[in-house]
Amino acid sequence: MHSYLEFEKPVADIEGKIQELKALAAEGEAVNVEDEIERLKVKSAGTLKDLYTKLTPWQKTLVARHPDRPHAADYVSGLIEDFTPLAGDRSFGEDHAILAGLGRFRGAPVAVLAQEKGSDTQARLKHNFGMARPEGYRKAVRIMELADRFGLPVVSLVDTAGAYPGVGAEERGQAEAIARSTDKGLELGVPSVAVVIGEGGSGGAIAVATANRVLMLEHAIYSVISPEGAASILWRDSARAQDAATAMKITAQDLLQLGVIDDIIEEPVGGAHRAKETVIDRAGAAMEAALRDLSGLSPEEIRRQRREKFLAIGRALS
Repeated sequence: MHSYLEFEKPVADIEGKIQELKALAAEGEAVNVEDEIERLKVKSAGTLKDLYTKLTPWQKTLVARHPDRPHAADYVSGLIEDFTPLAGDRSFGEDHAILAGLGRFRGAPVAVLAQEKGSDTQARLKHNFGMARPEGYRKAVRIMELADRFGLPVVSLVDTAGAYPGVGAEERGQAEAIARSTDKGLELGVPSVAVVIGEGGSGGAIAVATANRVLMLEHAIYSVISPEGAASILWRDSARAQDAATAMKITAQDLLQLGVIDDIIEEPVGGAHRAKETVIDRAGAAMEAALRDLSGLSPEEIRRQRREKFLAIGRALS
């Protein structure tokens, strides 16, 4: 049974009727309900498709945050063979919000940075809901340095509401750690590909998404601040998050048009959470194509391409 979002209520109502008919049939209280069930299934699929072809930015935000959406760990287990996690920043400690390590992607060795939110209550607490502390970003820098030294492409999976804003994180240099991670991403001499699989929030996302190619899932979001945070600052009212989501241009479609991202990965009808294996395979194909385009380039050419990509964003928006 799916966990339905508020705007999916029409679909939930139809599928609820299907379950009721199935229960009646199982109890022998209905003579023949197969035709009605099939009719309702067709209606449900059509309603779902209609809803997802005209999602508002706020509705996309809800889809991007859906608890059943595949997480970074799902992509790592589905796409990376022989994954060997590497822990710690060699300075303070380990941060479970960022999974980092080495493995093989489609037969080739890669370095992996993956922001993991956790799929249940215990895992969410362990991974701090995907919000990294300074040691997480310093670990990311350590992995990128290893990748640069050994000529390994870097693959990043982005899914965070933002960097952790706690007092301890600020005391340990959160802003400096994010800046150094972003800087390291810019100066890498190896190909890098980032995929925004859910939320790409603020500096917490850009710290690991400063890549040659930035891809987004169709219903993911990528923004400098959460819609709720923007609404609180602009209107002193977090209830206006829907207005903020629309004004901020946070959807993949808006960001592709603005040149902030390079490509959109299509999601199954109804979102990634309804067909996890399908969307993971599609993401893998898009990552493979992006890395193929970058193969054969010298370190200088890779740096120049990445630099020009990010400078072009500012020129396009000016």
